[in-house]
Amino acid sequence: MKHTLSVLVEDESGALSRISGLFARRGFNIDSLAVGPAETRGVSRLTMVVKGDDQTLQQMTKQLNKLFNVLGVADLSNLAAVERELMLLKVSSKEETRGKILELVQVFRAKVVDVSDIALTLEVVGDPGKLVALEKLLEPYGILEIARTGKIALKRSSGVNTEMLKINNYSFDI
Repeated sequence: MKHTLSVLVEDESGALSRISGLFARRGFNIDSLAVGPAETRGVSRLTMVVKGDDQTLQQMTKQLNKLFNVLGVADLSNLAAVERELMLLKVSSKEETRGKILELVQVFRAKVVDVSDIALTLEVVGDPGKLVALEKLLEPYGILEIARTGKIALKRSSGVNTEMLKINNYSFDI
């Protein structure tokens, strides 16, 4: 199972290296990693996606908490959370296919950030599933380049788990 961890660390040189080294020494791969300043000055938030069962994750969380510059670790996997990722995608775009690509851009609420005679560069923000879906639909046109940020996530203050709403097929009429 994939787990999303939110780790608060003191903003010091070497903090990321110690954390990634902890995972590497134990043979665990980090699928996604995003780091940036947190809400408190001098503190950074690392959002990482790792694979493992619950027992392995408990062990890794304990090990992370032992690192002197780690201030807190939260597993957001089973909590109501807002998750987003950014992807830049350059797709081949000939005159005859450009209209179809632009329709997909609108459906996925993506933005065109660069245009040339031979390609479109798109910016897409959303949950990782949305990004994968758009990528699959654009593959037939010829994907030239992709850059992705990795997942970032925060616990929902409302406590509403939108993933559970999707699973239970709830719909809301507005």
